[in-house]
Amino acid sequence: MVIFGASGDLTKRLIVPALYNLARTGLLPAQFALIGVARKEITAESWRDELYDMLKHFVGDSAGEFEIDRVDEAAWKRLSQSISYLQGDLNDPEMYAGLRRELDRVEKNLRTHGNAIFYLAVADQLFGPTVDQLGKAGLAEQSEDRDGKQRRWRRVVIEKPFGHSLDSARRLNTRIRRTLQEDQIYRIDHFLGKDTVQSIMAFRFGNGIFEPIWNRDRIDHVQITAAETLGVEKRGAFYEATGALRDMIPNHAFSLLSMVAMEPPVGFDAASIRNMKADVLAAIPAIDPKCPVRGQYTAGKVLGKPVQGYRQEPNVAPQSNVETYAALKVEIDNWRWAGVPFFIRTGKHLVARNTEIAICFKPAPYTAFQNTLVDALRPNWLVLSIAPEESISLQFEVKRRGPVVDLAAVKMDFCYNDWFSKEPNVGYETLLYDVMIGDQTLFMRADMIEDSWRIVQPVLDEWSKKPADIPTYPSGSNGPVAADELLTRDGNRAWRPIDQPAKCNK
Repeated sequence: MVIFGASGDLTKRLIVPALYNLARTGLLPAQFALIGVARKEITAESWRDELYDMLKHFVGDSAGEFEIDRVDEAAWKRLSQSISYLQGDLNDPEMYAGLRRELDRVEKNLRTHGNAIFYLAVADQLFGPTVDQLGKAGLAEQSEDRDGKQRRWRRVVIEKPFGHSLDSARRLNTRIRRTLQEDQIYRIDHFLGKDTVQSIMAFRFGNGIFEPIWNRDRIDHVQITAAETLGVEKRGAFYEATGALRDMIPNHAFSLLSMVAMEPPVGFDAASIRNMKADVLAAIPAIDPKCPVRGQYTAGKVLGKPVQGYRQEPNVAPQSNVETYAALKVEIDNWRWAGVPFFIRTGKHLVARNTEIAICFKPAPYTAFQNTLVDALRPNWLVLSIAPEESISLQFEVKRRGPVVDLAAVKMDFCYNDWFSKEPNVGYETLLYDVMIGDQTLFMRADMIEDSWRIVQPVLDEWSKKPADIPTYPSGSNGPVAADELLTRDGNRAWRPIDQPAKCNK
């Protein structure tokens, strides 16, 4: 594996810890070498020491993304024994010539058969130029034996954002496919590495009781929430050019939506599953730019601590109109989902961290309860919680104990930690392993990327030409008031409380 951007934060915090976890669980190939590439003038030994120090930093760090009780020295040795480093500029052809020599050395010493993964952990403006240089240096070329069986493969992992608009995504797809075949491209989204996300398909298609009611006849609407308590932190410059909608919805939120809404695949191979996901995105009309809601956080309190507003964050313009909150309604024009709205919201500095998919079923007929104390029937909810806890919850009505008929809403909860041992995980482990074995199931295809941008492009266009002040919301709240009105004007619905995420036993 070659990591471009080896000295960056993403490499240290997520990619290398994920590789360490694969080594610890026995999933890292025996013939594995890690080559770092960056402009920083360091040696392989000092890079190795930086990575090890970061691992030690995670020991006992319960507030971080990755917590371990100790560093497994045997696992670290398996990962680090074949580390090398190249200093150079990604636009310099000489650097790629040096990389070719290093790959040849690794192939000879470790018998890697020439197989290589190139991981682009770099700024998005470098995606195209880096792939261009890989092509010019012949590093993207694969080979087959006389029987047509692949003898050597080359794969490229590309981080988000994959484009920042429909036109830019199309240009990037066109550019990289001059060098790479689609089966060589892995557009990665760490959201999809989470167990609960992967379990959506197993939950739907592995249980006979849910699929018959998974349609417009029984489901009233679906809510997808990605709420964060964090602000933009030190990412002000990035966020000024991106905003909440671009950052979260065409990739994370639409990936979740496609898993919930897809038709049953003919098989669980990558092509079958991605075809079904692509069909969902293709069936979604472009969003009316008048409907979505945006907002920007002001000063307030988050988790009891005072925080500053977005415009006071480092590298943010004092009069910035960039949204830190976005909510919108999506419709799917197909037989299964016609008339069922999907509501999506995402925001920073909200009242609680909570990522979930909540499916609201249509209420039962009230007729049987007309002469009882029951004055209304609440809808049933099925909630798939992704963060901070991984769980599945079903809410339904039961009769309270006593001589009179009165109903109470109760829940049945399944929490991953109650049934399965918890493994340290940063969300990249499954995805990196899939790249190694050539499984593209959890990765976006070119047409899926372009459809995702097509859906939101009218909103981006509208927001870009309106200089008026953006609505605000206090940090530590549920977001702007207009987001509530988005649901009330559409069938008098309401958002689920953000500050009531699933709670699992510890």
